Amino acid sequence: MAIDHTLASLDADVVCLQEVWSSETGRDQVKELAEKLDLHYVRTPERWWKGHSFGNAILARYPIIETEAVQLPPTDGPGTRWALVAVLDRFGTPIPVICTHLEYRFDQSARRQRQVEAIYDLVAARHDPDSHPVLLAGDFNATPNSTEIRMITGETPTPVEGLAMTDAWPQCNDSPGWTWDKENPYLAEATWPQRRLDYVFVSWPRPTPMGNIAGAHLAGVEPIDGITASDHWAVVVDLVDDSST
Repeated sequence: MAIDHTLASLDADVVCLQEVWSSETGRDQVKELAEKLDLHYVRTPERWWKGHSFGNAILARYPIIETEAVQLPPTDGPGTRWALVAVLDRFGTPIPVICTHLEYRFDQSARRQRQVEAIYDLVAARHDPDSHPVLLAGDFNATPNSTEIRMITGETPTPVEGLAMTDAWPQCNDSPGWTWDKENPYLAEATWPQRRLDYVFVSWPRPTPMGNIAGAHLAGVEPIDGITASDHWAVVVDLVDDSST
């Protein structure tokens, strides 16, 4: 209920979700959310563990005309991570969106860097400097000063020369934007709170001002009927979507 209410109040055009679930009993959190919000959706393939499957999903106001789900390295063993691609048709303009969730362990920066390299291949395949930029969003389990995030933004060499991505949050905010925050009741005993782990990135070069960041804020901070929607605050970003404005 808290998740439903939060998403309904945001009325977003695109929603990227991580750790969404389905069960062998037939319940599917993504389908239920999409039906309640009247949105199109796509999710990563179901991989069952103890009767449940967890993955990523993209909900969209616009029709989804292309999808792809790619396993991120390493692809063997439990806990496989994914990058989920959806190309949206916004009144004839294709908008590529990628949703992901990287390795969570503190000591696995090297693995996250390999995952970023794989994601960059997906971005490069859909990036057109003369068209709508690629949107990349998700839980990256890494702070802004980490090598893996700096690889995305170009503060260290990016995996694809000539391609970088804008981090939306600092374009509009002086605050740290912690999404893993000790103010969240689910994190009362968290080992390492006060970190920004969740991001929205926009590919560059692009035909500005299309894709420029018009605003960014956190959502899900206030409980609904005493229930907090998630252990992560949501990142909400408004983009300039027309190069003529």
